[in-house]
Amino acid sequence: MRLLAACTGMILSLGLFAQDSTPINMTESKVVRIFSSTKTINARTTEVIEKGKMDFNVTHNFGDLAGSNGGIKRFFGLDNAADIRIAFTVGLAKGLDATIARAKGAGPQQQLYELAGKYQILNQRENDNKNPVSLALFANMVIAASPMNLSPDEDNSYDNLSERMSNVLQLIIARKVGKVSLQLNPTFVTRGYAISYDQKSMFALGGAIKLPLTHRLNLVVDYFHPFRSQSSKDSFAVNRNIKFFDPLGIGFEILTSGHIFRLNFTNATEILENRFIPRTVTSWGKGQFRWGFTISRSFRLWTDRK
Repeated sequence: MRLLAACTGMILSLGLFAQDSTPINMTESKVVRIFSSTKTINARTTEVIEKGKMDFNVTHNFGDLAGSNGGIKRFFGLDNAADIRIAFTVGLAKGLDATIARAKGAGPQQQLYELAGKYQILNQRENDNKNPVSLALFANMVIAASPMNLSPDEDNSYDNLSERMSNVLQLIIARKVGKVSLQLNPTFVTRGYAISYDQKSMFALGGAIKLPLTHRLNLVVDYFHPFRSQSSKDSFAVNRNIKFFDPLGIGFEILTSGHIFRLNFTNATEILENRFIPRTVTSWGKGQFRWGFTISRSFRLWTDRK
């Protein structure tokens, strides 16, 4: 809770400061749009929703395409809905947006509610060496509303509200080089509850790339490497025969006049960073990747009067 309060206060303070600031150079160069939407497959981007607009976003992950839980017997994952997230993001101010979302969850913790905010600290500008990159700060709080497990030392054996909560703090650094978009996502995840030999807090380094294939079709790839302790890895292997893998996502982004549609392939079962960074246990090498889609549509809610 203290982490969330600090992050939320920082984001809102930066947003209010941005509202009161007036550009000194009225002929400043054009802002570079690095990514097409606020997310790639698993990674957030530096893009935010424009002030006065609302983005409606649905992400649906099916089951494994192949492997022991996929193949024709599961109709290549179509028989299972691994995870679903429905989100509403509103642009509150220039460079500042807020999100409320509901995710199904694919592990023991389910019925997940997310509150999040993102603030653009800096924008890359054309032909401007002073602003060579875009920077954004993202923070969220997620609450698991599913019933607690009465058995001890399980992933959902929480006792109170604080143990149901998890937080993410992420600095997003992006740059467009020619037609290629590149990004880094240093990420910190902290959870109110973890089983006895797991880590409550974890750092991960993520990254993303966007390659335009045609005028309206992009290839997007993202990847996260969680820095989990070796003792935790060994304990999970011995006690539960669980091995962790780095989340890797590959997607094809289709741009239309009103929607953005993305076809996703990833070994991250769950959609929220709070869950897939510490809990990805499926491997591309074993065919344990799933496919899904994301569709988003923006609506104008209000317009500032001059």
